[in-house]
Amino acid sequence: MKRALISVSDKTNLKDFALFLISNNYEIISTGGTFNYLINNNIQVTDINKVTNFPEMLDGRVKTLHPNIHGGLLALRDNDEHLETIQKHNIKPIDLVVVNLYPFFDKLNTGLAENEMIEFIDIGGPSMLRSAAKNFQFVTVISEINDYKLVEEEISSNGETSLSTRKLLAGKVFNLTSAYDAAISSYILQDSYPEYLNLSYKKIHDLRYGENPHQKAALYVDMTKEGSMKNFEQIQGKELSFNNFRDMDMAYKVVNEFSEIACCAVKHSTPCGVALADSVKNAYQKTYDCDPVSIFGGIVAFNREVDAETAEVILPLFLEIVIAPSFTEDALKIFSNKKNLRIIKVNHPLVDEVEYIKVDGGLLVQDTDRENATNFENVTNASPSDEQMEDLIFAQKIAKHAKSNAIVVAANKQAVGIGAGQTNRIWAAEQAIQRAIEKNKENLVLASDAFFPFKDVVDVAAKNGIKAIIQPGGSIRDKESIEACNEYNIPMIFTGLRHFKH
Repeated sequence: MKRALISVSDKTNLKDFALFLISNNYEIISTGGTFNYLINNNIQVTDINKVTNFPEMLDGRVKTLHPNIHGGLLALRDNDEHLETIQKHNIKPIDLVVVNLYPFFDKLNTGLAENEMIEFIDIGGPSMLRSAAKNFQFVTVISEINDYKLVEEEISSNGETSLSTRKLLAGKVFNLTSAYDAAISSYILQDSYPEYLNLSYKKIHDLRYGENPHQKAALYVDMTKEGSMKNFEQIQGKELSFNNFRDMDMAYKVVNEFSEIACCAVKHSTPCGVALADSVKNAYQKTYDCDPVSIFGGIVAFNREVDAETAEVILPLFLEIVIAPSFTEDALKIFSNKKNLRIIKVNHPLVDEVEYIKVDGGLLVQDTDRENATNFENVTNASPSDEQMEDLIFAQKIAKHAKSNAIVVAANKQAVGIGAGQTNRIWAAEQAIQRAIEKNKENLVLASDAFFPFKDVVDVAAKNGIKAIIQPGGSIRDKESIEACNEYNIPMIFTGLRHFKH
């Protein structure tokens, strides 16, 4: 008779699997809560205390950490010395292990006190899983409920699991325990830059493809925290793609720069329209007016509830996604007329404190750029009006999210020209200004994500009616730009804070 050790916190489908094992001549050994569950379901089971000849102790902290368990898991069945040793100590082999861990992941971010969280750190479970997984040549180990079916099929067909399946299941164990330990380490260490970077992410699902159809992709979520792109609700629409996720993330980050009602349109991970207004509908209309061409097929985000009036004006335009913290029932009814339009309800605020950029053979880690300028130095003879200053600060927050080199031209809390991703700043400025002047707006202001290397940006700004400028400053030629602004009577503000986004 073979032996199976079962110790699980999640008992989904356990009864049927245990009955299957018994029907296939397995003796079941179990612990505490799992033992009681099986007994209550009239399933024959042996208490682990009878295997260890030692009672559970320390409030259940010690129950499976015993040679009678780990000797039975780790003994090599083709090693005579191992077999003689366990026989000498009356240890019987264990052929199959089913363990899922204490729900440490689930208890994170629930507000539990530290002493309570510590009790959800599983010690015996990972130890049993690791011992069984190390000996996958002879032991089957199950750490995921979804793998019950695979094991049942193989035992039903062949009387036992195949070596390839045991190896696969063992690999899953170490994949799980490494993520589990990473989450615990992150919780205890509280250090964004530890000596070893251990990330704890779980795959939610495979995506159709990556940035392009020939690239594979998947969505993973952080198991240590919530976040706007983790626990959102897709109310309707097609499956989300890799590019959809990136654009949604960008759009929602932009609108969350503002406490005022804000709307942002994103195309190819770059804002193509941003505006503030006194209503959600007006914010959308101003955003659309910024670039009616680029917004087509894009993503629109709001930082307020979307109402029916806004949904009515959005509906005629082809969009991929509308994302917001909430939607009225009337708005959802209107959007339902376009079945493929993805409607995304965000349930959590932005939480990321660091971001990761993959490079070949390594990973770059940096603080998330959450900072906005608070020290504004007027470096010119002329000073901006209060209205201009508000628009300058507005434009600067948008430039932070546009690809460098980035220039944003704004008027009346509306981006009217965005130049981004250019290899030199004058091209970005010309691009943004050209878009802006086509709209015949007055009192235009200009924001730059980094300093002006030359005064050419000031020259082109003055030539095209820009009334005020904001930039970080710090160029060796700052004096030339300041003198040019004084010549044109354009106020210029230095912030001392650069916002490159490559």
